[in-house]
Amino acid sequence: MRSFFPFMFLAIACGAFILNIFAIMDMIPLIITVPLLFISIYLTLFSFTHRHTFRGFR
Repeated sequence: MRSFFPFMFLAIACGAFILNIFAIMDMIPLIITVPLLFISIYLTLFSFTHRHTFRGFR
């Protein structure tokens, strides 16, 4: 299940990018789409890099 999250966040980032394109064409307010794009890119990068961190010996 954890390996599914990075690809889900990647799909959300692509959707947020498309919404941002609509905002540039003045169809949606830009103030709404820019934070969505930033959060989705942040979560995508975090989910791809977090699984490689050292969590200690068990």
